[in-house]
Amino acid sequence: MSFVASGRGTGGKASIIFIAVIFLGGVIFAGLFNVGLALTNEMDFCTSCHTMKVNLEEYKETVHYKNASGVRATCSDCHVPKVFVPKMIAKVMAAKDVYHEIMGTIDTKEKYEAHRWDMANRVWEKMRNSDSRECRTCHDFTQMDFSEQDRSARKRHSRAMDQGKTCIDCHKGIAHEEPDEPDETEAREDS
Repeated sequence: MSFVASGRGTGGKASIIFIAVIFLGGVIFAGLFNVGLALTNEMDFCTSCHTMKVNLEEYKETVHYKNASGVRATCSDCHVPKVFVPKMIAKVMAAKDVYHEIMGTIDTKEKYEAHRWDMANRVWEKMRNSDSRECRTCHDFTQMDFSEQDRSARKRHSRAMDQGKTCIDCHKGIAHEEPDEPDETEAREDS
């Protein structure tokens, strides 16, 4: 009888230890996962690829980099959603940029520029589809004081709000140079 009782006690203890190890492993994994996400959101990481140096230099010339208020929007502020599922989708999609850098598709300024129109349009479409979600973490029509804006901005923002437009509809090229649309002969040659 004592043999059976002691066997049950050992099994219960082993189960508790197993659950504790699994729990601790989960905590460690979650911590490392969050650290990894945070590190891949840093501007130094984003611009570590050679081709992103082009974007970095353009960005340094914009109001998102240097302005009177001292607030700086970084790569992840504009390109990575704050909400978990959209953030994970963005991270997976960003892996293709790393892939194309490694494979040599966009590893020089010339190659990057050759693909820039298509890449920009994909980003603009993503922003349009999300109603410029990342822009709106800082810029939201409902929080704007139109009376403090100049007449042109006040008129355009009010009209955009009424027409259901999103930030990217008017503000392409705000943080990076807007690429030239390829002419029809270039587009046919690439096909």
